[in-house]
Amino acid sequence: MPVSFTNSRLIYDALKECDIRMLSALPETWLVHLIRLADEDPEVILVRLAKEEEGVGVSAGAHFAGVKSAMLMQNHGFLASINGIVSFAHLYKVPLLMLITYRGTFGERDPWQTQGGNVTEPLLRALGIPYLFLDALETVKKRIRQAQTLAESSLQPVALLLTRDLMWEE
Repeated sequence: MPVSFTNSRLIYDALKECDIRMLSALPETWLVHLIRLADEDPEVILVRLAKEEEGVGVSAGAHFAGVKSAMLMQNHGFLASINGIVSFAHLYKVPLLMLITYRGTFGERDPWQTQGGNVTEPLLRALGIPYLFLDALETVKKRIRQAQTLAESSLQPVALLLTRDLMWEE
């Protein structure tokens, strides 16, 4: 499988260093190793979702229970979760850390992914959600820590876009 296990492991370990103890996700190719790592880790709760918007409620519940969490999703899943983000996470000041696979950009081979890639950043900006790219090994830990810190201090959604350069081995 061309998805990098090594880079996925680095991301996973960085999440744990931020004391993330709950992850929510739907199956997605670029997230396969992250989901498997969480599923096999007795220190982390993996919540398997039927649709991405449910992850907003899961993360809110975790926050109110004092547990740090993160949502793993594809950018099309981000699009599907916007109602929950706006009507719940923004409204009730939920620190929502979202790791979003940035599909549909340069190098994308699947035509059904391209439209999501075209609108992800404009929608993040329109919603006032701060975001950074996870695109190089040397910045993964720092950016995950910075994103988690901002989500917690500002009580708002924050996104990290996982790029092809980081997630894919060709």
